[in-house]
Amino acid sequence: MLAGVLYALGIRSAARAGVHWKRGTSTAFYVLGLGSYAFVSFGFLSVYTVELRWAFTTKIAVLLFAVPALISLGKPVALARIGLSGLPARVTERVLASWPVRLVGNTIFAPLLALVAFSFFLTPLSGALRENGTGEAVVTVLVPLIGLLMVLPIAEQTTHRTSMFITAEFMLLFLELLLDAIPAILLRLNDGVLDHVPAVMGSLPTWFPSALHDQHLSGDFLWFIAEAADVPVLIFLFIRWSRVDKHEATDFDELSDDEMAALTAEHLRR
Repeated sequence: MLAGVLYALGIRSAARAGVHWKRGTSTAFYVLGLGSYAFVSFGFLSVYTVELRWAFTTKIAVLLFAVPALISLGKPVALARIGLSGLPARVTERVLASWPVRLVGNTIFAPLLALVAFSFFLTPLSGALRENGTGEAVVTVLVPLIGLLMVLPIAEQTTHRTSMFITAEFMLLFLELLLDAIPAILLRLNDGVLDHVPAVMGSLPTWFPSALHDQHLSGDFLWFIAEAADVPVLIFLFIRWSRVDKHEATDFDELSDDEMAALTAEHLRR
């Protein structure tokens, strides 16, 4: 709710600055972004988080990847840059330029975070967290915030990237395709219940899976979500690389022969 109010205030500030914020962009933020968060946080996945392992793992994966990506369609950083002024604007730019945000907001960090986060599901700690209402509620808020720190710098280009750096990000993203799958595959193939949580007792629906089958389903869904989440990033990086490469080519074309010779000599010297 707070995010929705701040976004609305940003739209009003942008209007006062003479900028018309597109209705489709704001609709994407509220309906797809906040709507998906509400659907995950208050829908089926949250209702059955304690009873079903696959509901818990799917919820975490969606909050980490899908929800931040949908929120980014509303361009909240661009709106903040337009609507803010004075000290708040300077603080926002400092935060975006800080090394923690630059570290989290690139594809070098993402595969490591995904590997660590998903490996958590292979331990008894995941079962303890799943049955702890307070801890699970904290995770529901914290996980999408971490996802936003990863997604927004990439989606809204808050930092400058060279074509060579983006090429390196491409290579690391393909590595992420492999790393993301490791915890999911282990969940799917293991014949023991890894979180050590006993089977749910009492009257259960006919569709309710056994503890082991529940774990296998969590591996299936986790694998699918993690791999599917990388596809939009690959597309975006390709588009971003094309734009940066075109810009760099234009800059080189504008150099005189003497400037190009000096630049080449400096490059060879280094």
